[in-house]
Amino acid sequence: MLHHLFKHGVLVFVGGFLYVVIELLWRGYSHWSMFFLGGVCFVVIGLINELFAWDMPLWRQGLIGAVIVTVLEFAVGCVINLWLKWDVWDYSHVPFNLFGQICLPFAVVWFTLSLAAVVLDDYLRFWLFGEEKPHYIFWKR
Repeated sequence: MLHHLFKHGVLVFVGGFLYVVIELLWRGYSHWSMFFLGGVCFVVIGLINELFAWDMPLWRQGLIGAVIVTVLEFAVGCVINLWLKWDVWDYSHVPFNLFGQICLPFAVVWFTLSLAAVVLDDYLRFWLFGEEKPHYIFWKR
């Protein structure tokens, strides 16, 4: 139990840290809540290979990851932006948005970042925690 808490704590830290760095590079600022949202998204995306067989094509894992991030972003955005009025982000000006909390263009970005997150999580689990060495199928007929 303690090992799992430590492992997931490390993964939350890595995911949160990397997300904040990406956000700083992308828009020049971030918010402490994004560290936690990025960390949780990273851990949940990492569970894809824990729940599904390794023969799932990588593009499908990216698609599942994009859905995960979009759903979590919507839930957290409704709380911190709409309810608490923290105004951490607002996609109201972006086409195909829902209440300014999620939008289609960023769902495409989440797909790309999810692909990287799947691979990074798998290799961190292999290098740091002795889990199975990653192997991927990119396209399945």
